[in-house]
Amino acid sequence: MVQAEGVRKHFGKLEVLKGIDLTVQPGQVCCLLGPSGSGKSTFLRCINHLEKVDGGLLMVDGELVGYRRHGTVLHELREKEVAERRRDIGMVFQRFNLFPHMTAIDNIAEAPVKVGGISKSEAREDAHALLKQVGLADRAHHYPAELSGGQQQRVAIARALAMRPKLMLFAEPTSALDPELVGDVLDVMRQLASGGMTMVVVTHEIGFAREVADTAVFMDQGVVVEAGDPRTVLTNPEQERTQAFLSKVL
Repeated sequence: MVQAEGVRKHFGKLEVLKGIDLTVQPGQVCCLLGPSGSGKSTFLRCINHLEKVDGGLLMVDGELVGYRRHGTVLHELREKEVAERRRDIGMVFQRFNLFPHMTAIDNIAEAPVKVGGISKSEAREDAHALLKQVGLADRAHHYPAELSGGQQQRVAIARALAMRPKLMLFAEPTSALDPELVGDVLDVMRQLASGGMTMVVVTHEIGFAREVADTAVFMDQGVVVEAGDPRTVLTNPEQERTQAFLSKVL
């Protein structure tokens, strides 16, 4: 589902990604771990072309992200074409980014109607089902300001799912939440994983990565330091840098 080959990204003279190689198979959960500034979130944003790569290849479901290849030359797609390909990729951000003037159900139904072209009644029916899936069936007509942070994040997950994506990206989805609200969001993510959703998750929740991930990837200074079975990477890492990081967060 995701294939990265030598992906590079720089901001001015600062090289943030220094040749990332990574494969995520359909139905797998990949957790990206590492200290702040290691390049995890930048790589995640490159997957759906929110950031443009400066080198290497990045493909989702067999198609280049943001580019078309002619021979050995890559040509960037127009924004409309990028948006069309991005429909298959759902993304949940650290901050919930809900529309404040819309209720929970309207937040979820908006994209399927405006972008997906389905009827408003069908979109709202699907939105109700998604709210039930994330445990918020009784909050359909509440505005974001009337919801807790954890509830807003679950609405954001439902909104991303409304476009029926092939791939879900999570950018530190629990880091902005109070500790007692984290569990409900992680439970929704566990349900998605058990249902076969392909997921790439940037997280500091080591327990979640150990329990749910098929692959744990430790990044530092723009490179993949160590990757593999989470029970090995998180319990008996080979690299000293991974050991040092885990000693501080476990």
